[in-house]
Amino acid sequence: MGIRPQRGPRWESRSSRNLGPARKHAHAEPWAWHPTLERMRVMSWMIILMATLLQAAPGPSQEATFVEINGERYGAQADELGPIGGGGGYKRIISKGDYTAKNLDQLIDALGKAKAGQVVFIPGETEIDCTARVYIEGLVLQVPAGVTLAGNRGENGSAGALLCSDALQTPVLIRATGPDVRVTGLRIRGPNSKRYLDHHHRSFAEGRGHEYYYKFPTSAGIGTEHAGLEVDNCEISGFSHCGVKLSRGDGHHIHHCFIHHCQYNGLGYGVCHDTASSLIERNLFDFNRHSIAGTGRPGCGYEARHNVELGTSLSHCFDMHGGRDRKDGTDIAGTRIIIHHNTFRAPEHPVVIRGVPQETCEVFGNWFPRHDSPQTAVRASAGTHVRNNAYGAAPAVVDPPPQAKEKATATRPG
Repeated sequence: MGIRPQRGPRWESRSSRNLGPARKHAHAEPWAWHPTLERMRVMSWMIILMATLLQAAPGPSQEATFVEINGERYGAQADELGPIGGGGGYKRIISKGDYTAKNLDQLIDALGKAKAGQVVFIPGETEIDCTARVYIEGLVLQVPAGVTLAGNRGENGSAGALLCSDALQTPVLIRATGPDVRVTGLRIRGPNSKRYLDHHHRSFAEGRGHEYYYKFPTSAGIGTEHAGLEVDNCEISGFSHCGVKLSRGDGHHIHHCFIHHCQYNGLGYGVCHDTASSLIERNLFDFNRHSIAGTGRPGCGYEARHNVELGTSLSHCFDMHGGRDRKDGTDIAGTRIIIHHNTFRAPEHPVVIRGVPQETCEVFGNWFPRHDSPQTAVRASAGTHVRNNAYGAAPAVVDPPPQAKEKATATRPG
Protein backbone atom coordinates (compact mmCIF):
# COMPACT_ATOMS: atom_id res chain seq x y z
CA MET A 1 0.00 0.00 0.00
CA GLY A 2 2.54 2.52 -1.08
CA ILE A 3 5.14 2.23 1.71
CA ARG A 4 7.75 4.91 1.23
CA PRO A 5 11.16 3.96 2.68
CA GLN A 6 12.86 6.56 4.82
CA ARG A 7 16.33 7.81 4.03
CA GLY A 8 18.98 5.72 5.75
CA PRO A 9 22.68 6.22 6.42
CA ARG A 10 25.25 5.79 3.68
CA TRP A 11 26.90 2.42 3.95
CA GLU A 12 30.52 1.89 3.02
CA SER A 13 32.56 -1.31 3.19
CA ARG A 14 36.04 -1.31 4.67
CA SER A 15 37.71 -2.10 1.38
CA SER A 16 35.89 0.73 -0.38
CA ARG A 17 37.45 3.20 2.06
CA ASN A 18 40.99 2.20 1.06
CA LEU A 19 41.07 0.77 -2.41
CA GLY A 20 44.69 1.63 -3.16
CA PRO A 21 46.42 -0.94 -0.93
CA ALA A 22 43.86 -3.54 -1.84
CA ARG A 23 44.71 -3.11 -5.50
CA LYS A 24 48.44 -3.10 -4.69
CA HIS A 25 48.31 -6.51 -3.00
CA ALA A 26 45.58 -8.06 -5.08
CA HIS A 27 48.06 -10.47 -6.69
CA ALA A 28 48.86 -11.96 -3.24
CA GLU A 29 45.23 -12.53 -2.18
CA PRO A 30 43.07 -12.46 -5.32
CA TRP A 31 39.96 -13.25 -3.28
CA ALA A 32 40.48 -10.25 -0.97
CA TRP A 33 39.47 -7.57 -3.43
CA HIS A 34 38.11 -7.44 -6.93
CA PRO A 35 36.08 -4.58 -8.41
CA THR A 36 33.20 -6.85 -9.47
CA LEU A 37 33.14 -8.65 -6.14
CA GLU A 38 33.29 -5.34 -4.31
CA ARG A 39 30.32 -4.01 -6.25
CA MET A 40 28.42 -7.19 -5.42
CA ARG A 41 29.21 -6.78 -1.71
CA VAL A 42 28.02 -3.18 -1.73
CA MET A 43 24.86 -4.10 -3.65
CA SER A 44 24.15 -6.89 -1.15
CA TRP A 45 24.43 -4.44 1.74
CA MET A 46 22.14 -2.02 -0.07
CA ILE A 47 19.52 -4.72 -0.67
CA ILE A 48 19.61 -5.75 2.98
CA LEU A 49 19.33 -2.12 4.07
CA MET A 50 16.38 -1.40 1.77
CA ALA A 51 14.56 -4.56 2.87
CA THR A 52 15.05 -3.56 6.50
CA LEU A 53 13.73 -0.07 5.86
CA LEU A 54 10.73 -1.36 3.94
CA GLN A 55 9.80 -3.69 6.78
CA ALA A 56 10.27 -0.98 9.39
CA ALA A 57 8.56 1.88 7.57
CA PRO A 58 4.95 2.36 8.71
CA GLY A 59 2.24 1.69 6.13
CA PRO A 60 -0.83 3.89 5.74
CA SER A 61 -2.90 1.93 8.25
CA GLN A 62 -0.13 2.27 10.86
CA GLU A 63 -0.32 6.06 10.98
CA ALA A 64 -2.20 7.69 13.81
CA THR A 65 -5.92 7.26 13.18
CA PHE A 66 -7.32 9.09 16.20
CA VAL A 67 -6.45 11.77 18.71
CA GLU A 68 -7.32 12.00 22.37
CA ILE A 69 -8.28 15.38 23.79
CA ASN A 70 -9.31 15.79 27.42
CA GLY A 71 -10.03 12.07 27.65
CA GLU A 72 -12.22 11.94 24.55
CA ARG A 73 -11.15 10.23 21.33
CA TYR A 74 -11.80 11.65 17.87
CA GLY A 75 -11.29 9.71 14.65
CA ALA A 76 -11.18 6.03 13.77
CA GLN A 77 -10.26 3.14 16.05
CA ALA A 78 -9.80 -0.57 15.43
CA ASP A 79 -12.12 -3.03 17.16
CA GLU A 80 -12.04 -6.59 18.47
CA LEU A 81 -12.29 -8.00 14.92
CA GLY A 82 -8.91 -6.61 13.93
CA PRO A 83 -7.22 -3.72 12.15
CA ILE A 84 -8.95 -1.04 10.14
CA GLY A 85 -8.88 -2.26 6.54
CA GLY A 86 -8.68 -5.94 7.49
CA GLY A 87 -5.84 -8.24 6.45
CA GLY A 88 -3.36 -9.61 8.97
CA GLY A 89 -4.87 -9.84 12.43
CA TYR A 90 -8.48 -9.98 11.25
CA LYS A 91 -10.45 -12.39 13.44
CA ARG A 92 -13.14 -13.72 11.07
CA ILE A 93 -10.96 -15.23 8.36
CA ILE A 94 -12.42 -18.31 6.66
CA SER A 95 -9.89 -21.05 5.82
CA LYS A 96 -12.06 -23.70 4.16
CA GLY A 97 -15.50 -24.22 2.75
CA ASP A 98 -18.18 -26.67 1.69
CA TYR A 99 -16.90 -26.19 -1.85
CA THR A 100 -13.40 -25.26 -2.98
CA ALA A 101 -12.79 -23.55 -6.32
CA LYS A 102 -9.38 -23.13 -7.95
CA ASN A 103 -10.50 -21.96 -11.39
CA LEU A 104 -13.43 -20.18 -13.00
CA ASP A 105 -15.36 -23.29 -14.07
CA GLN A 106 -15.12 -24.75 -10.57
CA LEU A 107 -16.25 -21.43 -9.10
CA ILE A 108 -19.31 -21.16 -11.34
CA ASP A 109 -20.20 -24.79 -10.61
CA ALA A 110 -19.82 -24.34 -6.85
CA LEU A 111 -21.92 -21.17 -6.78
CA GLY A 112 -24.62 -23.02 -8.72
CA LYS A 113 -24.74 -25.80 -6.13
CA ALA A 114 -24.25 -23.90 -2.86
CA LYS A 115 -27.20 -23.48 -0.50
CA ALA A 116 -27.88 -21.00 2.29
CA GLY A 117 -25.41 -21.42 5.13
CA GLN A 118 -22.71 -22.92 2.92
CA VAL A 119 -19.30 -21.51 1.99
CA VAL A 120 -17.60 -21.44 -1.41
CA PHE A 121 -13.89 -21.06 -0.68
CA ILE A 122 -11.13 -19.89 -3.04
CA PRO A 123 -7.58 -20.67 -1.82
CA GLY A 124 -5.27 -17.73 -1.29
CA GLU A 125 -2.85 -18.44 -4.15
CA THR A 126 -5.67 -18.62 -6.71
CA GLU A 127 -6.11 -16.01 -9.43
CA ILE A 128 -9.29 -16.18 -11.49
CA ASP A 129 -9.45 -13.91 -14.54
CA CYS A 130 -13.02 -13.48 -15.75
CA THR A 131 -12.20 -11.11 -18.63
CA ALA A 132 -12.89 -13.31 -21.65
CA ARG A 133 -16.22 -14.59 -20.40
CA VAL A 134 -17.33 -11.14 -19.30
CA TYR A 135 -16.62 -9.90 -22.84
CA ILE A 136 -18.15 -12.86 -24.67
CA GLU A 137 -20.91 -14.10 -22.37
CA GLY A 138 -21.62 -11.13 -20.11
CA LEU A 139 -20.56 -13.30 -17.18
CA VAL A 140 -21.66 -12.31 -13.67
CA LEU A 141 -20.68 -14.42 -10.66
CA GLN A 142 -24.05 -15.12 -9.00
CA VAL A 143 -23.96 -15.74 -5.23
CA PRO A 144 -27.23 -17.27 -3.94
CA ALA A 145 -29.10 -16.14 -0.82
CA GLY A 146 -27.33 -16.96 2.42
CA VAL A 147 -24.14 -18.19 0.74
CA THR A 148 -20.64 -17.00 1.66
CA LEU A 149 -18.00 -16.47 -1.04
CA ALA A 150 -14.68 -16.50 0.79
CA GLY A 151 -10.93 -16.20 0.53
CA ASN A 152 -8.37 -16.10 3.32
CA ARG A 153 -6.92 -12.59 3.04
CA GLY A 154 -4.62 -11.97 5.99
CA GLU A 155 -4.08 -15.58 7.03
CA ASN A 156 -0.35 -16.30 7.35
CA GLY A 157 0.40 -13.32 5.12
CA SER A 158 -2.00 -14.31 2.34
CA ALA A 159 -3.08 -11.47 0.07
CA GLY A 160 -6.30 -13.36 -0.63
CA ALA A 161 -7.47 -15.01 -3.83
CA LEU A 162 -7.87 -12.64 -6.79
CA LEU A 163 -11.03 -12.28 -8.86
CA CYS A 164 -10.59 -9.83 -11.72
CA SER A 165 -12.01 -8.55 -14.97
CA ASP A 166 -10.15 -6.42 -17.49
CA ALA A 167 -13.29 -5.88 -19.56
CA LEU A 168 -14.09 -2.16 -19.46
CA GLN A 169 -17.77 -3.08 -19.72
CA THR A 170 -18.21 -5.09 -16.51
CA PRO A 171 -21.68 -4.05 -15.28
CA VAL A 172 -21.09 -6.01 -12.08
CA LEU A 173 -18.56 -8.78 -11.45
CA ILE A 174 -20.22 -10.38 -8.39
CA ARG A 175 -23.98 -10.20 -7.75
CA ALA A 176 -25.82 -11.27 -4.62
CA THR A 177 -29.01 -12.84 -5.97
CA GLY A 178 -30.74 -12.99 -2.59
CA PRO A 179 -30.50 -11.66 0.96
CA ASP A 180 -27.80 -12.35 3.55
CA VAL A 181 -24.90 -12.96 1.20
CA ARG A 182 -21.37 -12.55 2.54
CA VAL A 183 -18.26 -11.81 0.44
CA THR A 184 -15.10 -11.99 2.51
CA GLY A 185 -11.31 -12.27 2.32
CA LEU A 186 -10.91 -11.69 -1.42
CA ARG A 187 -9.11 -9.32 -3.75
CA ILE A 188 -11.59 -8.05 -6.32
CA ARG A 189 -10.00 -6.01 -9.10
CA GLY A 190 -11.72 -4.14 -11.89
CA PRO A 191 -10.56 -2.94 -15.30
CA ASN A 192 -10.27 0.81 -14.83
CA SER A 193 -8.33 2.62 -12.13
CA LYS A 194 -7.94 5.83 -14.17
CA ARG A 195 -9.67 9.20 -13.80
CA TYR A 196 -10.24 10.01 -17.50
CA LEU A 197 -10.41 13.73 -16.81
CA ASP A 198 -10.19 14.56 -20.51
CA HIS A 199 -13.27 12.45 -21.31
CA HIS A 200 -15.25 14.20 -18.58
CA HIS A 201 -14.13 17.59 -19.93
CA ARG A 202 -15.17 16.73 -23.49
CA SER A 203 -18.53 15.46 -22.25
CA PHE A 204 -19.56 18.39 -20.07
CA ALA A 205 -17.26 21.41 -20.35
CA GLU A 206 -17.45 21.17 -24.14
CA GLY A 207 -21.19 20.50 -24.11
CA ARG A 208 -21.50 16.98 -25.53
CA GLY A 209 -23.50 15.88 -22.50
CA HIS A 210 -24.47 12.68 -20.72
CA GLU A 211 -25.16 10.66 -23.86
CA TYR A 212 -21.57 11.16 -24.99
CA TYR A 213 -20.21 10.53 -21.49
CA TYR A 214 -21.97 7.17 -21.10
CA LYS A 215 -20.69 5.86 -24.41
CA PHE A 216 -17.54 4.99 -22.50
CA PRO A 217 -18.16 1.67 -20.69
CA THR A 218 -18.21 1.40 -16.91
CA SER A 219 -17.64 -1.30 -14.32
CA ALA A 220 -18.77 -2.31 -10.82
CA GLY A 221 -17.42 -4.84 -8.35
CA ILE A 222 -20.10 -6.28 -6.05
CA GLY A 223 -23.80 -5.50 -6.41
CA THR A 224 -27.11 -6.36 -4.80
CA GLU A 225 -30.80 -5.50 -4.81
CA HIS A 226 -31.46 -7.59 -1.70
CA ALA A 227 -31.08 -6.94 2.02
CA GLY A 228 -28.25 -7.94 4.31
CA LEU A 229 -25.17 -7.98 2.08
CA GLU A 230 -21.96 -8.25 4.11
CA VAL A 231 -18.61 -7.42 2.50
CA ASP A 232 -15.66 -7.73 4.84
CA ASN A 233 -11.87 -8.15 4.80
CA CYS A 234 -11.69 -7.58 1.03
CA GLU A 235 -9.45 -5.43 -1.12
CA ILE A 236 -11.58 -3.87 -3.86
CA SER A 237 -10.07 -1.69 -6.57
CA GLY A 238 -10.21 -0.47 -10.14
CA PHE A 239 -13.95 -0.17 -10.80
CA SER A 240 -14.99 2.95 -12.69
CA HIS A 241 -18.58 3.11 -11.42
CA CYS A 242 -18.23 1.69 -7.91
CA GLY A 243 -16.58 -0.97 -5.83
CA VAL A 244 -19.79 -1.95 -4.00
CA LYS A 245 -23.21 -1.10 -5.44
CA LEU A 246 -26.16 -1.19 -3.03
CA SER A 247 -29.23 -0.69 -5.20
CA ARG A 248 -31.92 -1.66 -2.69
CA GLY A 249 -32.41 -3.25 0.70
CA ASP A 250 -31.28 -2.44 4.20
CA GLY A 251 -29.00 -4.06 6.76
CA HIS A 252 -25.96 -3.97 4.49
CA HIS A 253 -22.60 -4.08 6.27
CA ILE A 254 -19.35 -3.08 4.56
CA HIS A 255 -16.43 -3.35 6.96
CA HIS A 256 -12.69 -3.98 7.41
CA CYS A 257 -12.00 -3.58 3.68
CA PHE A 258 -9.43 -1.63 1.67
CA ILE A 259 -11.28 0.10 -1.18
CA HIS A 260 -9.22 2.17 -3.58
CA HIS A 261 -8.74 3.46 -7.14
CA CYS A 262 -12.42 3.76 -8.00
CA GLN A 263 -11.96 7.26 -9.37
CA TYR A 264 -13.39 7.59 -12.88
CA ASN A 265 -14.45 11.24 -13.03
CA GLY A 266 -18.22 11.68 -12.94
CA LEU A 267 -18.75 8.34 -11.19
CA GLY A 268 -15.95 6.69 -9.20
CA TYR A 269 -17.47 5.55 -5.89
CA GLY A 270 -16.10 3.18 -3.27
CA VAL A 271 -19.57 2.30 -1.93
CA CYS A 272 -22.70 3.72 -3.58
CA HIS A 273 -26.36 3.57 -2.58
CA ASP A 274 -29.65 4.02 -4.36
CA THR A 275 -32.71 3.23 -2.20
CA ALA A 276 -30.56 1.29 0.23
CA SER A 277 -29.12 1.81 3.71
CA SER A 278 -25.93 0.45 5.22
CA LEU A 279 -23.38 0.44 8.02
CA ILE A 280 -19.90 1.22 6.67
CA GLU A 281 -17.14 0.87 9.23
CA ARG A 282 -13.40 0.36 9.72
CA ASN A 283 -12.47 0.55 6.07
CA LEU A 284 -9.43 2.14 4.48
CA PHE A 285 -10.23 4.36 1.49
CA ASP A 286 -7.83 5.92 -1.00
CA PHE A 287 -7.83 7.19 -4.61
CA ASN A 288 -11.61 7.24 -5.03
CA ARG A 289 -13.73 10.10 -6.35
CA HIS A 290 -16.24 9.70 -3.51
CA SER A 291 -15.51 6.84 -1.12
CA ILE A 292 -19.15 6.78 0.00
CA ALA A 293 -22.00 8.17 -2.09
CA GLY A 294 -25.77 8.03 -2.44
CA THR A 295 -28.37 9.09 -4.97
CA GLY A 296 -30.28 10.83 -2.17
CA ARG A 297 -33.64 9.27 -3.05
CA PRO A 298 -36.01 8.59 -0.14
CA GLY A 299 -34.77 5.50 1.68
CA CYS A 300 -31.13 6.19 0.84
CA GLY A 301 -28.83 6.48 3.85
CA TYR A 302 -25.80 5.21 5.70
CA GLU A 303 -23.91 5.23 8.96
CA ALA A 304 -20.17 5.65 8.40
CA ARG A 305 -17.91 5.17 11.41
CA HIS A 306 -14.26 4.44 12.15
CA ASN A 307 -13.18 4.68 8.51
CA VAL A 308 -9.90 6.24 7.37
CA GLU A 309 -9.37 8.30 4.21
CA LEU A 310 -5.68 7.77 3.52
CA GLY A 311 -4.94 11.00 1.68
CA THR A 312 -5.87 11.07 -2.02
CA SER A 313 -9.38 11.73 -3.29
CA LEU A 314 -10.45 13.12 -6.66
CA SER A 315 -13.35 15.02 -5.07
CA HIS A 316 -15.05 15.16 -1.67
CA CYS A 317 -14.91 11.93 0.32
CA PHE A 318 -18.36 11.19 1.78
CA ASP A 319 -21.32 12.33 -0.32
CA MET A 320 -25.07 12.43 -0.57
CA HIS A 321 -26.76 13.74 -3.72
CA GLY A 322 -29.71 16.10 -3.55
CA GLY A 323 -32.78 16.71 -5.66
CA ARG A 324 -30.95 19.18 -7.88
CA ASP A 325 -28.59 16.39 -8.94
CA ARG A 326 -31.53 14.13 -9.77
CA LYS A 327 -33.56 17.01 -11.25
CA ASP A 328 -36.70 15.66 -9.57
CA GLY A 329 -38.00 18.99 -8.26
CA THR A 330 -37.10 18.28 -4.61
CA ASP A 331 -34.22 19.14 -2.30
CA ILE A 332 -34.15 15.71 -0.64
CA ALA A 333 -30.68 14.38 0.18
CA GLY A 334 -31.36 10.91 1.52
CA THR A 335 -33.25 9.89 4.63
CA ARG A 336 -30.77 9.43 7.49
CA ILE A 337 -26.98 9.92 7.41
CA ILE A 338 -24.72 9.45 10.43
CA ILE A 339 -21.00 10.19 10.00
CA HIS A 340 -18.93 9.78 13.14
CA HIS A 341 -15.45 8.85 14.36
CA ASN A 342 -13.80 8.83 10.94
CA THR A 343 -10.39 10.23 10.02
CA PHE A 344 -9.99 12.23 6.80
CA ARG A 345 -6.43 12.79 5.55
CA ALA A 346 -7.39 13.98 2.07
CA PRO A 347 -7.29 17.76 1.48
CA GLU A 348 -10.64 17.76 -0.36
CA HIS A 349 -13.91 18.36 1.49
CA PRO A 350 -14.46 15.35 3.76
CA VAL A 351 -18.27 15.61 3.76
CA VAL A 352 -20.70 17.15 1.25
CA ILE A 353 -24.48 16.76 1.66
CA ARG A 354 -26.15 18.26 -1.41
CA GLY A 355 -29.60 18.94 -0.04
CA VAL A 356 -31.78 18.35 3.01
CA PRO A 357 -32.09 14.85 4.50
CA GLN A 358 -35.62 13.70 5.30
CA GLU A 359 -34.70 12.91 8.92
CA THR A 360 -31.20 14.09 9.80
CA CYS A 361 -27.51 14.14 9.02
CA GLU A 362 -25.22 14.03 12.07
CA VAL A 363 -21.46 14.65 11.83
CA PHE A 364 -19.56 14.22 15.11
CA GLY A 365 -16.49 12.66 16.70
CA ASN A 366 -14.46 12.86 13.48
CA TRP A 367 -10.85 13.98 13.07
CA PHE A 368 -10.08 16.36 10.19
CA PRO A 369 -6.24 16.70 10.21
CA ARG A 370 -6.20 18.74 6.97
CA HIS A 371 -9.05 21.12 7.86
CA ASP A 372 -9.24 23.81 10.50
CA SER A 373 -12.96 24.46 10.94
CA PRO A 374 -16.42 23.00 10.37
CA GLN A 375 -16.82 25.32 7.38
CA THR A 376 -13.79 23.88 5.58
CA ALA A 377 -14.58 20.27 6.49
CA VAL A 378 -18.33 19.99 5.87
CA ARG A 379 -20.46 21.50 3.12
CA ALA A 380 -24.17 21.11 3.73
CA SER A 381 -27.43 22.98 4.21
CA ALA A 382 -30.41 22.59 6.54
CA GLY A 383 -30.82 19.33 8.39
CA THR A 384 -27.10 18.63 8.82
CA HIS A 385 -25.71 19.00 12.33
CA VAL A 386 -21.95 19.29 12.84
CA ARG A 387 -20.64 19.11 16.40
CA ASN A 388 -17.77 17.96 18.58
CA ASN A 389 -15.17 17.18 15.92
CA ALA A 390 -11.38 17.64 16.01
CA TYR A 391 -9.58 19.78 13.45
CA GLY A 392 -5.96 20.19 12.36
CA ALA A 393 -2.78 18.16 12.74
CA ALA A 394 -2.49 19.32 16.35
CA PRO A 395 -6.25 19.55 16.78
CA ALA A 396 -8.63 21.06 19.25
CA VAL A 397 -12.36 20.59 19.51
CA VAL A 398 -13.72 23.79 18.00
CA ASP A 399 -17.44 23.19 17.62
CA PRO A 400 -19.34 24.21 19.67
CA PRO A 401 -18.29 26.42 21.38
CA PRO A 402 -14.79 27.58 20.38
CA GLN A 403 -12.44 27.13 23.31
CA ALA A 404 -8.76 27.48 24.07
CA LYS A 405 -6.79 24.89 22.17
CA GLU A 406 -5.78 21.92 24.27
CA LYS A 407 -2.68 19.89 23.64
CA ALA A 408 -3.63 16.70 21.82
CA THR A 409 -1.73 13.46 21.52
CA ALA A 410 -1.87 11.51 18.27
CA THR A 411 -2.26 7.82 19.02
CA ARG A 412 -1.52 4.83 16.83
CA PRO A 413 -4.20 2.14 16.64
CA GLY A 414 -3.87 -0.73 19.06
